[in-house]
Amino acid sequence: MTQEQPDQMETLRLCCRALDDKKAEDLKVLDVSDVSSITDYFIIASGTSEPHLRALTNEVSQVLKEHRVKVIGKDLSAASGWNVVDAFDIIVHLFLPETRDYYRLDSLWKDAPEVEVATLLPAEPRQKV
Repeated sequence: MTQEQPDQMETLRLCCRALDDKKAEDLKVLDVSDVSSITDYFIIASGTSEPHLRALTNEVSQVLKEHRVKVIGKDLSAASGWNVVDAFDIIVHLFLPETRDYYRLDSLWKDAPEVEVATLLPAEPRQKV
């Protein structure tokens, strides 16, 4: 029996939970479906360092792979402060804080409605390790 690919909202949940579990900061989800012809959702988050960005990127990529969501591209430019995971309908942008402030992707797509991240995360708080 083959596992089906999750729908968009479930994929958003999976990605947001993975990022939250790895302590991503300032997590936002934008519904860009009415203002972009290339994708439906942006997930934007910050990491605290280049190794943290790599860990966030690896975690999202792994979760997508486990749930049979095809990743069509990644941009992992070393020391750029910006990693991207493109899963076609959902593009995940992971930034260092200073890079996020510089590119201001949140402001660039200000016409896109924001999806409340709390609705995508489990009700119980994350476990402290």
